Amino acid sequence: MVQIRDCFYMKEQEQLIPHLFRTEFRKIVSVLSKLFGLQYIEVAEDIVSDTFLLAAETWGKKGIPENPTAWLYVVAKNKTKDYLKRNQLFNDKIALEIKNSASELTEMDIDLTDKNISDSQLQMMFAICHPSIPKEAQIGLSLRILCGFGIDEIADAFLANKETINKRLFRAKEKLREEKIKMEFPENQEMEKRLESVVTTLYLLFNEGYYSASQNVTIRKDLCIEAMRLTVLLLDNTLTNKSSINALLSLMCFHASRFDARIRINGETVLYEEQDINLWDTGLIQRGEYYLNKAAIGNELSKYHLEAAIAYWHTQKSDEAKWNNILQLYNKLLQIEYSPMAALNRTYALAKAGSPMKAIIEAEKLDLTENHLYHSLLGQLYSDINKDKAIAHFKTALIKARTESDRSVIQAKIDRLI
Repeated sequence: MVQIRDCFYMKEQEQLIPHLFRTEFRKIVSVLSKLFGLQYIEVAEDIVSDTFLLAAETWGKKGIPENPTAWLYVVAKNKTKDYLKRNQLFNDKIALEIKNSASELTEMDIDLTDKNISDSQLQMMFAICHPSIPKEAQIGLSLRILCGFGIDEIADAFLANKETINKRLFRAKEKLREEKIKMEFPENQEMEKRLESVVTTLYLLFNEGYYSASQNVTIRKDLCIEAMRLTVLLLDNTLTNKSSINALLSLMCFHASRFDARIRINGETVLYEEQDINLWDTGLIQRGEYYLNKAAIGNELSKYHLEAAIAYWHTQKSDEAKWNNILQLYNKLLQIEYSPMAALNRTYALAKAGSPMKAIIEAEKLDLTENHLYHSLLGQLYSDINKDKAIAHFKTALIKARTESDRSVIQAKIDRLI
């Protein structure tokens, strides 16, 4: 009986610690980085990592405490104070800035209240999304610092090796130090500019999950969830609750609502027309509608508004005006911010709205010959018009596809035509 109970506790601990690492690592690191300064972000990470190592050791021997989160906060505070007392660098250069005298270090308050945790995470977000840091590095740092992802998980998300990710994160942290970037809310005149960078990073982070080539379905879904959580943080703060951010969260909700229908358990993508609509999450669709209505307040019209509206129509199961509405929204989107992929998606809407030949002409004008999606779409458009051309485009798409999942979908289309 004792052995069975011990196995149960071990299993519970194995599940709990990774969960708490994902949820609490980012909070404590953000608070400590704000306390120390971003140039010492690695010190903050080390202290928090040591806290979780001690949790794994202690809980394995003594069992899980009644309040695991509170236990982590207390230990992190004590480890921070111990570090400040014994480390000469901090005593000489940092401690005096934190408190007036070193003797006060043992009594210093490390503020892990909900408000300070929330503010610290937001300020960390603005710091990570500084214009001097490349977008790819911003996403990597966001995953590590703000989402609590391990290096293995980030490498999986980017289809890269651990060494590449470690180098990328190291360079990004060096840039934080070189630029002397502070964890603070930008001044009013800078807020809009920096907020735009933050929103772009969250948009790319969500896309990394939703359109990722990774076969790890759990990681892909977690990326989307974390992007949504960080967007909610922005909306919870009066300084950053903007129309475009409501639109972004609306877009994320609509896309996330179809996630389970869009991805098979093996990571293979299910095409929109083949999705089981019973797997669509109606709760997320309703949340998407709520935030889209909030985004409609005021006069702002961003690309996120239009993409959210397009995503909304994709959650509507049947409507005569559906594809015409999507087509018109793509027309407006391309006027605001042109992108080849948006133009390619527009041609699909054009075909669905009743103009397949016109859609083929418009698609071929784009001449995206190196993109497998371009050839895959043309193969789809030609399927009922010219099977030979359809097969030729699908075969080209098969060669240019980057993942086994994409190749599997394309091969199935070829097989249906032969």
